Amino acid sequence: MLQGTGSDVGKTVLVAGLCRAALRRGLKVRPFKPQNMSNNAAVADIPGEAGSGEIGRGQWLQALACGVAPTVHMNPVLLKPQTDIGSQVVVQGKVLGEARARDYQALKGQLMDAVMQSWAKVGEGADLVIVEGAGSPAEINLRPRDIANMGFATRANVPVVMVGDIDRGGVIASLAGTHLILPEEDRHMVAGYIINKFRGDVSLFSEGIEAIGKFTGWPCFGVVPWLKAASRLPSEDSVVLERLAAGEARALKVAVPMLSRIANFDDLDPLRAEPQVEVVFVPPGQALPEDAGLIVIPGSKSTIADLMRFRENGWDRDLEAHRRRGGHVVGICGGYQMLGNKVRDPDGIEGSVRETEGLGLLDVETVMEPEKTVRNVSARSVAFSLPLEGYEIHLGRTAGPDCSRPVAEIEGLADGATSADGKVFGTYLHGLFAADRFRARFLESLGVKGSVSDYRGEVERALDDIAEELEACLDCDAMFALAR
Repeated sequence: MLQGTGSDVGKTVLVAGLCRAALRRGLKVRPFKPQNMSNNAAVADIPGEAGSGEIGRGQWLQALACGVAPTVHMNPVLLKPQTDIGSQVVVQGKVLGEARARDYQALKGQLMDAVMQSWAKVGEGADLVIVEGAGSPAEINLRPRDIANMGFATRANVPVVMVGDIDRGGVIASLAGTHLILPEEDRHMVAGYIINKFRGDVSLFSEGIEAIGKFTGWPCFGVVPWLKAASRLPSEDSVVLERLAAGEARALKVAVPMLSRIANFDDLDPLRAEPQVEVVFVPPGQALPEDAGLIVIPGSKSTIADLMRFRENGWDRDLEAHRRRGGHVVGICGGYQMLGNKVRDPDGIEGSVRETEGLGLLDVETVMEPEKTVRNVSARSVAFSLPLEGYEIHLGRTAGPDCSRPVAEIEGLADGATSADGKVFGTYLHGLFAADRFRARFLESLGVKGSVSDYRGEVERALDDIAEELEACLDCDAMFALAR
């Protein structure tokens, strides 16, 4: 099990890379994350059932690295933040309900049973399971009911490798401090550590490794350099948005407002991979850039709340000005709902606000409904008559005159809506930009030539590149031999 001295130390990518390294050695390997907190969700199989459920996209990526189909048991508890103090709780792929942070702590005891049940199922037929922790085990105030880190490791008797991020600074103190404050039972589970995100000459850190060994007694399994190939992987968590800045000017600028409850923003990754496309994530308080040719409103876990904040930021005025300049607009899932005339929530599913005006760029209205659509789909682009593949995760039903110009046909049914001039469209289909031929034709319609002919293949190659780097800098044999 890989645990971190803090959040965002690179555990997800390391687990994915180690999974691919194990696969390349002929091992049947599986990923597991007891608890994840993310609005970037993926659709996964529910073994033994006809339907599908939700897991974190990090575990979807790790399953890809293992060469297996993802299942809900790879991430049995998924928290999808809806407010600053509360989240939707998804257990083994299905929505259990909503819980405020304090209530969730009390709920963790019963969730451990689901975690252990899924842990047993993931291990069936596997040679190796690589587990990803969440946050840090040093949050000892949460330890009594912990299911994400040492609470799980001690219950399942899984050895732990600690990960420290040297790029953020203070890695010696973070590892030594973690060792210092862990209870003896938890400290006993740690078999060693990894230094991650190192830049420069590794030999210059030899004294640092000696110091960490002196303070902790833990062996070092290796020092991982900054993995450039990680930038070619799908984005896993909204933490990375804080680091996504505009790059050099390119033929097409795509502006993406950073919604408070932004979800599944990895829909934009295939566009980011295009050499002629510059994707700019715009934080609250900043105007949408006037030189953007395309604005994409991404998914949201809380459509009404994010729509209200969209207006508070003045992005609605920026969007209107963009349209007057002849700019294009795409809305995906929650972003599609926002583009309509109204969003109604008669049952208060998202909160106390039961109705709000939409942005009015599409002549449609959305009504929130309790039943959630969660499924992988095959589809067809109506405009270009090209195949699409993706997934749906959404609440709500959208209808109106502009739906007579659908974006896609999903299993024979129309999906989405397009404005009369064809410059605005919205869809519930996540993943449409990952379809290479569709993406190329769409960019061509905006006057840009696409040049990435195999986006999904590029993700596979990135996983192979990361596995090779990890095999070169880590003692993978020693880590895999820890499994019991």
